[in-house]
Amino acid sequence: MTERKRPATPSDRPPEDLKKERDAFIQQFFRKGAQFTEELLKENERLRDRIAELEGDNQRLRAHLASDEAIRDLLRKIEQLENEKKELINRSVRFEAVSDEFSSRYAEVEAELNNLANLYVATYELHSAHSVRNVLRNLKELLAQLLGAAAFAVYLVSEDGKELVAIASEGVNATEVSRLPVSQGAVGAAFTRGTLVYSRGDVSKGTLGDPAAVIPLSMDGRTVGAIAIFGTLPQKTEFVNVDNELFKLLGAQAAPALVNARLFTDTGRRVPGIQAFLDLED
Repeated sequence: MTERKRPATPSDRPPEDLKKERDAFIQQFFRKGAQFTEELLKENERLRDRIAELEGDNQRLRAHLASDEAIRDLLRKIEQLENEKKELINRSVRFEAVSDEFSSRYAEVEAELNNLANLYVATYELHSAHSVRNVLRNLKELLAQLLGAAAFAVYLVSEDGKELVAIASEGVNATEVSRLPVSQGAVGAAFTRGTLVYSRGDVSKGTLGDPAAVIPLSMDGRTVGAIAIFGTLPQKTEFVNVDNELFKLLGAQAAPALVNARLFTDTGRRVPGIQAFLDLED
C-alpha cells in the first residue's frame, strides 16, 4: 500500500523571521543586480564614448596620414617639375649656343657675300668703261664708296721711269701731287718695290708725306703706276680684310682697264676684225 501524504500543517511553513530574511536577501540581491546592471550600462556607455573617441582619433590619424601622403606626392611632383625645369633650361642653353653659332656663321657668310659683291662691282665698273675718262671716273667712285678714300691720286710712271705722273686726283691740291720722283717718298718707295703699303693706325689722318695706303698698279708682270690714298673719310678709321682684297683687285685690274680703254679709243672705238684675233702672236 502506498503511503498517503499528510496535509501541510502550520508547523511546515517557514518561520516569519526567515521569510523576512529571505525577502530582504531577495530585495538586496535585486538591488545589487540592478546596481550592477546600472554600473554595466554606465561602463558600457563609457566604453561607447571611448570607442567613439578612439574612432575620432582614428579618423584624424587617417586624415593626417592622408595629408602626409598628399604632401609627399606634392613634394615628388615638385621635384619632378624641378627636374623638367632644369632639362628645359639645359635645352634652352644648348639651343641658344647653336643659335648663336648659326647667327655668327650666318653673319660671316653674309659678310663674305657682301665682300664678293663689292669685288664683283669693282671689277665690272673698271672693265665696263670704254674710255679713259670713264675708267678714271669709275675708279674714283670705287675708291670713295668702297674704301672711303677722301684724298687720293692715280699715278702712271713716266716714259723714262723716273717720275710718277698723276692722271687723276681728288681731295688734294693737284699741283702738290702732280709729279712725284720714284726715288723719294712713301709713294715712290711702294712703286719701286711693287708692294702694297697701308697704315695700321687711324687712316683718316693720312697725309701727303705719310699716305694711308699706296697700291702699286701692275700689268703683264710690271709695275706701271700706283694709287696713293692720302686720307680717308672721318668715319673710316681703319682698313679691314675686305679692303685688302680690294687693294689687290685694283692693283691687278686698274692698269689693264686704263690701257684697254686707251687702245679702244685709239682704234676709233671700233672692235678689231676677226682676222686681228686670228693673227695673234704670243
